[in-house]
Amino acid sequence: MSRSGALRYTSTAALPDRMRQMVEAQGKGPSRELATKPEPKPNKYHNHPTTVDGIRFDSKKEARYYEQLKIRRATGEVSYWLMQVPIRLPGGTKYVVDFLVFFADAASAPEYVDVKGKKTETFRVKKREIEHLYPIQIRCV
Repeated sequence: MSRSGALRYTSTAALPDRMRQMVEAQGKGPSRELATKPEPKPNKYHNHPTTVDGIRFDSKKEARYYEQLKIRRATGEVSYWLMQVPIRLPGGTKYVVDFLVFFADAASAPEYVDVKGKKTETFRVKKREIEHLYPIQIRCV
């Protein structure tokens, strides 16, 4: 049985003989269709998880930004980057920035980048709080 609770068989005709006999003995008959898996619930913000280079990204937009960073590294503009960097906030909460980008030019400050399809109120509040507490600016792409 799968995690969703539905069997992998779509009809009683597809069941093995012994299982089909058990279903028929319960009075459900051979014509009864078995429950199928429910449709997957759409994501809250309609993002589509995407995998690039074996890395799972929460959205296509975030995966595209990663590919842009690879191009920028190849041109020599970007030295390296970190992904999913947590920033601690008072009260035991944390905010996770999607990318922390370090440039090849040592004089350039690192860039904190958050890839957003939609700027939520929670994001705005945490961004304001982080920028107030720490000497950093979060760039929203």
